Amino acid sequence: MKRILLLYCLSFAFLIVNAQQLQEASPESVGLSSKQLAHIDGLCQEYLDNNWLPGGTILVARKGKIAYFKTWGNRDTKSNTPYQKDDIFRLASMTKAFTSVAMLQLLEQGKYRLDEPVSMYIPAFAESKVLLKLNAADTTYTTIPVKNPITIRHLMTHTSGLSYAFMDARIKAIYEKNGAANFGLSHETITTAEMVQRIAEQPLLHHPGERWTYGYNTDVLGYLVEVLSGQTLGVYCKEHIFGPLGMKDTGFYLPKEKTPRLVPVYYDVPEKKQLLVHTDPIYNYPFLGRDDHFAGGGGASSTTLDYAIFCQMLLNGGTYNGKRILSKKTTDLLATDQLAYMGIEPTKRVDEFGTSYGLGISLKTERNEAQTLNSAGTLAWGGIFNTKYWINPKEELVFVGMTQILPDYHPEFWEKLYNIIYAAVE
Repeated sequence: MKRILLLYCLSFAFLIVNAQQLQEASPESVGLSSKQLAHIDGLCQEYLDNNWLPGGTILVARKGKIAYFKTWGNRDTKSNTPYQKDDIFRLASMTKAFTSVAMLQLLEQGKYRLDEPVSMYIPAFAESKVLLKLNAADTTYTTIPVKNPITIRHLMTHTSGLSYAFMDARIKAIYEKNGAANFGLSHETITTAEMVQRIAEQPLLHHPGERWTYGYNTDVLGYLVEVLSGQTLGVYCKEHIFGPLGMKDTGFYLPKEKTPRLVPVYYDVPEKKQLLVHTDPIYNYPFLGRDDHFAGGGGASSTTLDYAIFCQMLLNGGTYNGKRILSKKTTDLLATDQLAYMGIEPTKRVDEFGTSYGLGISLKTERNEAQTLNSAGTLAWGGIFNTKYWINPKEELVFVGMTQILPDYHPEFWEKLYNIIYAAVE
């Protein structure tokens, strides 16, 4: 009798644990229409038939269950090798969410305050300057001192004035002159500390707190994680985020045995209606064997399921499968309109529709709710190699889409896909 009771208790415990994990279920069981979701297949086939996209993976989860998870297309177009559900993709800027969560964990530990100057921890930012004028002929430039120091909140919200090279032609010229134009993914030679030192030496595009500008902010935060925790960013994320969540295929550098699962990056040749593989080494990161360079803004790789687990954790208010990664209050803070709090006008936000920003992730607001079917409160971002995710608390939806192509000539694919998914909500 005792043995039967023990087996019953163990079985019940197993069911509880598994109920907390992302597992596949019928769309109808979570209030989605399988007939409507089937339109995803047709959309993907259209883009394959026209050689517009190479394929990849798409996952839709609702109410903690996976309602749609399929691969499409061939990762190797020469041998017609299809994508697999456990393929590994370069996340690029989808890495930013990991670094932001790491920073928020350290906030919970009392390691810093959001409105402290970052120079308290990284002295190189004590002398930050704002670009005043560039002489295009010889790329000399003049600067003025910042009106106020860069704070950690500025870095978390991309309002520091730090920019990516592609955001502004003047900044691009200066970065290229100073050898700071190709940071943010991985690097074969310099350390994280050296990268951030170089970033700190570059002029800002505007005064901190004036507007939203996409830039090296999260790479600086990645190094700040190391300063505050005493661990490399890779080790910290593995021990405090990836490991506890069971994200076994996520990290900044791949073990050699996993490299065959890393999919290639394609590029489109529209005039030939052909997709070719990028051969430039910069697109073949993550490089192996580094333990002193971690790009917190773009250096990680992951699988579709691993990233969906991370998204589900945020949707759950900081927990997943019995593991608490962030407190509920902290995840609520992450999802607040930080740009409105800072007084930044809607026209100076993420895009022309006034999309705002939380602590490390973009935020859809009521102001731009008519833009797409995504609800106000939706957290989202993507990566330059054409990966996407969003988390919709109102509809309890998680979406992760992975492909690898650069540049992306067909951004409309994603909006069409989102329309299909939202139309499936019953």
